[in-house]
Amino acid sequence: MKNVTIYDTTLRDGTQGEGISLSVDDKLKIAIRLDKMGVHYIEGGWPGSNPKDIEFFERISQEELEQAKIVAFGSTCRPGVSPEEDAGFQVLLSSGVKAAAIVGKSWDFHVTHALKTTLEENIRMISESVKCLKSKGFEVFYDAEHFFDGYKKNPGYTMQTILAAQEAGADLICLCDTNGGSMPFEIAEIVGNVVKQLQVPVGIHAHNDGELAVANSLMAVTAGAVQIQGTINGFGERCGNANLCSVIPNLVFKMGCECIAEEKIAGLTELSRYVNELANKVPNPHLPYVGNSAFAHKGGIHVSALLKNPETYEHIQPEKVGNVRRVLVSELSGMSNIIYKAEELQLDVDLNNTNPETKAVLQQIKDLEHQGYQFEGAEGSFELLLRKGFNGYHEPFTLENLRVILEKREDKEITSEAIIKMRVGNEVVHTAAEGNGPVNAIDNALRKALESFYPEICDMKLADYKVRVLDEDRGTTSSVRVLIETHDKHDSWGTVGVSGNIIEASWQALVDSIAYGLIKKKRSSKKEA
Repeated sequence: MKNVTIYDTTLRDGTQGEGISLSVDDKLKIAIRLDKMGVHYIEGGWPGSNPKDIEFFERISQEELEQAKIVAFGSTCRPGVSPEEDAGFQVLLSSGVKAAAIVGKSWDFHVTHALKTTLEENIRMISESVKCLKSKGFEVFYDAEHFFDGYKKNPGYTMQTILAAQEAGADLICLCDTNGGSMPFEIAEIVGNVVKQLQVPVGIHAHNDGELAVANSLMAVTAGAVQIQGTINGFGERCGNANLCSVIPNLVFKMGCECIAEEKIAGLTELSRYVNELANKVPNPHLPYVGNSAFAHKGGIHVSALLKNPETYEHIQPEKVGNVRRVLVSELSGMSNIIYKAEELQLDVDLNNTNPETKAVLQQIKDLEHQGYQFEGAEGSFELLLRKGFNGYHEPFTLENLRVILEKREDKEITSEAIIKMRVGNEVVHTAAEGNGPVNAIDNALRKALESFYPEICDMKLADYKVRVLDEDRGTTSSVRVLIETHDKHDSWGTVGVSGNIIEASWQALVDSIAYGLIKKKRSSKKEA
């Protein structure tokens, strides 16, 4: 069984991605979570480049990590300057850690055009920089920048650069596909050739410009590489880096490599979402393994097979990476989708393909989606629909009357007021509320009417409100779909409403959001009991 180490560069290379910015506190939190995941090396940043990274290295030294080594990133000394005279290199030496990754030029084109120096001077810079770090007791990774592009153009000189790093004492040579344009078959051939010529281990650092970073990283391992550098969620410059959330399970579950313990990989989905949250990024639902849609099934044929055996349409058990199976319901659904969801909700109904209730619910869903409803992002509305169809639901409240008043006076903003009459059990509640718009006024009035009966409504907050025009060619007479996301202290859920009147569509989604929230609260109370 082959051992492969994971080198995470989310905190350095990942932050070079557009729209990615992490505070020092964010970086510390992510480093601690990466350590708990079992990542072997965590690249903390470039201590000589900015005050944020300097502070990170100062503070991370005070943390007791379980097993990960913190790595400081830097570059070789500058042309014409020794490492001892290079101020930036000296900051690297004083970073407080004992592992360093230094990047150097491997492509002759970059040496002459970017560094504006000679090929011989570049070799000197690499050799002396590695020797200096080794003399100070560092574990040294030499990152051979643009290695694959350089190898294709001038393999002789490119090999000279990494042989110089090896002779100077580098512990590992990391081959970088910096422009991200290499193909998997090229990676395999070149890495294989390099491994034969080196005595030190080889790693891979792949960028995703050809959407091949994960594939290239895995091909490098098959050719002899023993370390993969990448980032959580594939964050990184341009199109990103190799996504470790895909690399790790592929190594362990598909290739049988000794890498990270399987029980720790079960926290991978949570780690992915945690890093997205700290980076203030909306999670990509279509990421393999950890995305919300990675194990989502919609087609009726697929779900029918899943009910018999999940392996029919899943290449791995979602629980192994901390994800969950989801069955979606839409106009593409079959009876199996309804049966699966009813079983999931533990509804006490006759669940078979000939059950008239099942057929009626399925037809209703298809009709509603034809009208513009969308239940994939509105699990709250769907569960209510399912419960009503199987006689498993009792309305917690009903509307008697609703009136919305909008008033616009010259040189003043429009004011909104909602007057509502609700029936809750045998009682009738009549109240009113204002808002900064008609939907906000309705929401305030609805909550005001119900909170004395259902205090848990106070914990429910409207998190998102989206309006989609369904038939744009009809102008202001178009139907609209309103999607609402609501959350409480523990969870979030979506509901939907469709109408030619935006107030009516909003009302449907608002009512469902509260009704479904009450069901969730009741369900969680039963579990706690």
